[in-house]
Amino acid sequence: MDESEDVPKDFIKLKSEKLSVDEVSELVISPNCGAVSLFIGTTRNNFEGKKVIHLEYEAYTSMAEMEIKKICRDVRQKWPSVKHIAMHHRLGVVPITEASVIIAVSSPHRTESLEAVTYCINTLKAFVPIWKKLLFILTPSRGQTERVLSSLLGGKVRFCVGLWKSLESALHWTALQFARDL
Repeated sequence: MDESEDVPKDFIKLKSEKLSVDEVSELVISPNCGAVSLFIGTTRNNFEGKKVIHLEYEAYTSMAEMEIKKICRDVRQKWPSVKHIAMHHRLGVVPITEASVIIAVSSPHRTESLEAVTYCINTLKAFVPIWKKLLFILTPSRGQTERVLSSLLGGKVRFCVGLWKSLESALHWTALQFARDL
């Protein structure tokens, strides 16, 4: 790449396909920069002691892209030496261990790119209209089960110990929990 063509660029993408760390990091490489900082947010297999099945993301796409552009402008004001910024976020279902978000920032020195990538992820989570849905397994207590079934069946449910033991060993609930501040 000709150094005169190496003008600062922002690479913003919201997509349903699997994200690539190599692709995102290559976007920000510059002969003028000695640092590339990356943040990779992945789906973990647990949340507050519950087994996670997967995450699912939805976005108000046009507004999300506009907000991410604002984040890039803010970064350039706060850290003028930042060269390139790439922010890719996955939408739809994201299985365990796969990336939900990848952010890469290049700059001549590490301090600016590290600070900028931290600012990007924190600001994205706080202000960009991308919502996370968490699918996890919930194993209820006997009292919870009785209350739920009782409400579903109009209070006409009674448990005996034998019935509870078989339900307890066979029953797993899946629940959707919308997690705003994860």
